[in-house]
Amino acid sequence: MPTATAADPTTTAAACCAPLGAPSLSDDQVEATARVFKALADPARVRIVNQLATSPEPVCVCEFTEPLGLSQPTVSHHLKKLVQAGLLEREQRGTWAYYSLRRDALGGLAAALDLQGASR
Repeated sequence: MPTATAADPTTTAAACCAPLGAPSLSDDQVEATARVFKALADPARVRIVNQLATSPEPVCVCEFTEPLGLSQPTVSHHLKKLVQAGLLEREQRGTWAYYSLRRDALGGLAAALDLQGASR
């Protein structure tokens, strides 16, 4: 089988590579997935998602400040970004906001990253 070398620049990558086996994401799916990754690009937001994933009940914004070592306004900013990305749901209870993980959103992210059947 021919391989591409510096001496033979006319050989294409298709000659040496297996074709893609899985269907690709639609443009809308790509944009939505990119928004989620952008929201998760901050370590504090990853911690928030992790804490919510292990909590059986919605969590008050005030419960995040100490474990994260951040002020309440900073935590609120991070939570807002996660809500905008569609990862969290927000529920207002009096003066406090409670947050929970949208498990369906995580399922969509997992589906976009499904590596089942990928060869190594």
